Amino acid sequence: MMRGLHPANVGLATRRLLAGWGYATRLLGRIVAAAPASFMRFGLVRDQIHFLGNYSLAIITVSGLFVGFVLGLQGYYTLQRYGSSEALGLLVALSLVRELGPVVTALLFAGRAGTSLTAEIGLMKAGEQLSAMEMMAVDPVPRILAPRFWAGVIAMPLLAAAFSAVGILGGWLVGVVMIGIDPGAFWSQMQGGVDVWKDVGNGVVKSFVFGVTVTFIALLQGYRAQPTPEGVSFATTRTVVIASLAVLGLDFILTALMFSI
Repeated sequence: MMRGLHPANVGLATRRLLAGWGYATRLLGRIVAAAPASFMRFGLVRDQIHFLGNYSLAIITVSGLFVGFVLGLQGYYTLQRYGSSEALGLLVALSLVRELGPVVTALLFAGRAGTSLTAEIGLMKAGEQLSAMEMMAVDPVPRILAPRFWAGVIAMPLLAAAFSAVGILGGWLVGVVMIGIDPGAFWSQMQGGVDVWKDVGNGVVKSFVFGVTVTFIALLQGYRAQPTPEGVSFATTRTVVIASLAVLGLDFILTALMFSI
């Protein structure tokens, strides 16, 4: 029997997996339970919203603009075959608010803000700052982790909304200004075909779920990182990989649930 398939190795891997899930669940429960204390000291959350959201705004808006450009071009060439080029605004808006806005924003958020959170927490652990707080009877979860978690949860839907808005603007620039589609048809098709609750609301729910997922994964990896340079580097890489896969998997599940009802 191969060594990797030995029952003892399988059992050990399963036990480690279950232990990791249990640790993550307990940590998430502690962070959620610390919400009142975090919002009572809202200055900590506000500073993290600025750090995570404002510093990610540039890459989000630039990416949204170019995604809107591409959607405008590809959508026009596709719709032109069927004589429906006036529906370009509807195509761009639905693509952004339903899928691309929340998903691409979450992937960019994981690469920009998630890695910085993991590196920051990991370096605090490597520098024994978290241990020093515990020695002074200060719990690092409500003081360090919870404000960053709630800041990520708040910032993510706002960034997704900015991404979608700038993307729609990019689609308008390509479709109306460059190609010459009637602007009235562009906006009227969008206004008549996009439902506030079903389309925009579902996109907001997705961005909220992605914000919880990406931020918690980043904090968890940083909090569990080995206190060495290699450990922090490994944890940062794991944040991007795990958060990206989680976002894509959750997007499929949420889409299946939302649009099958």
